Amino acid sequence: MKNRYIDLIKQTFDFPQEGFDVIDDCLHFNGIPVMDIIEQYGTPLKISYLPKIGAQINKAKRIFNVAMARNDYKGSYTYCYCTKSSHFSFVMEEALKNQIHLETSSGFDIQIIRNLHEQGLVNKEMFILCNGFKRDNYIQGINDLIKDDFVNVIPILDNMAELDGYEKNIKKKFKIGLRIAADEEPNFEFYTSRLGIRYKDIIPFVKDRIKNNQYTELKMLHFFINTGIKDNAYYWSELSKGIDMYCELKQICPELDSLDIGGGWPIRTSLSFDYDYDYMANEIIKQIKSTCEKNNVAEPNIFTEFGSFTVGESGAVLFKTINQKTQNDKETWNMIDSSFITTLPDTWGINQKFILLAVNHWDKDYQRVNLGGLTCDSEDFYSFESQTNRVFMPRAGDSEEPLYLGFFHTGAYQEALGGYGGIQHCLIPAPKHVLIDRDANGEYTTRLFAKEQSAKSMLKILGY
Repeated sequence: MKNRYIDLIKQTFDFPQEGFDVIDDCLHFNGIPVMDIIEQYGTPLKISYLPKIGAQINKAKRIFNVAMARNDYKGSYTYCYCTKSSHFSFVMEEALKNQIHLETSSGFDIQIIRNLHEQGLVNKEMFILCNGFKRDNYIQGINDLIKDDFVNVIPILDNMAELDGYEKNIKKKFKIGLRIAADEEPNFEFYTSRLGIRYKDIIPFVKDRIKNNQYTELKMLHFFINTGIKDNAYYWSELSKGIDMYCELKQICPELDSLDIGGGWPIRTSLSFDYDYDYMANEIIKQIKSTCEKNNVAEPNIFTEFGSFTVGESGAVLFKTINQKTQNDKETWNMIDSSFITTLPDTWGINQKFILLAVNHWDKDYQRVNLGGLTCDSEDFYSFESQTNRVFMPRAGDSEEPLYLGFFHTGAYQEALGGYGGIQHCLIPAPKHVLIDRDANGEYTTRLFAKEQSAKSMLKILGY
């Protein structure tokens, strides 16, 4: 009978697989020996594998371009990175190496774009799609970019009153987009998204405020589905409604030529992940082309805003088991050297699952455990995987080397939601953060991006 941890993983999943392999009983992540990184930097530790960012961008570009060629699609494809997934400079710089464009959601985003432009990483021809509900400083930043001849800045109107903020300040031709207030999934708490303009209001608004406006040029229609791009009746229905609206608007404003289908391409959060990216892109392109042909409308240029897809699979968080506690006859707790609430807030806030694997001791027997964080909060735990409804780890209690474990594909949102470098629950410090890259010879290199948060920095924030 095979009771080793490596046997469990191979019997449960197709393993090894892209990005994950085991050599000498230790895990390798994208070809990187994870134990070597731990031995150099210790735990808890966040790592970002930068080459994965470019790989994801080029994967999406290839898939959509192939789908367009297969369907003889006349429009173009533009890849935008939505900055809210991770604003870090190393993410932005790595993404921008791959001829992408940007989608923003905050007034501070505009300051980041200014900084990147000063460095020569952003040019004035780049598409900058400005989404979100906009406060005055955000609108002012957009106005200033347009005045400074960033010729492809497109504010996406979230509400009809937003247009006033641009009309009052910009006295030359400028592009705008409209966001549709999509219907939410049937089981969602609300029927219609709080973001965007209602379907019934769009046509009257365009006719009244945009069609004959000497300054505004309607270039883009945007819709976004909160649950992401999935092969289900809900998504295809919302996409169809969005394309129908595009065709109707095109008859009113011939300059309209772009459709932003938003984001939400999923990433692998389980080793059993199964998603046919090629099929989905092909069906999206096919449906858009078919509807446009029926309405005698030229196919729009397609924009996507991929955030998690861009950066999510580049990230990992590594922990050490510092103690094992048996609390009753059935429950064994592996206590980690950090907190889930502070370091991986999505596991606590929305019950998100990530790929969880032991780093070492793959040759040991496995046991069922619960993983416990360091805070005094009863919710600071991780107790089941999406595919098994439980957590298994190697039984390493009799070994001199402690058990290390990793959560993988955590590169999107966790730092921002956890309050990177700020005040954490029970004053748990933010862990070290290490960047991993490849040199010209393909050898991996590491760089410490941030030290573990110090008591001094916390006390300063708290006013001591």
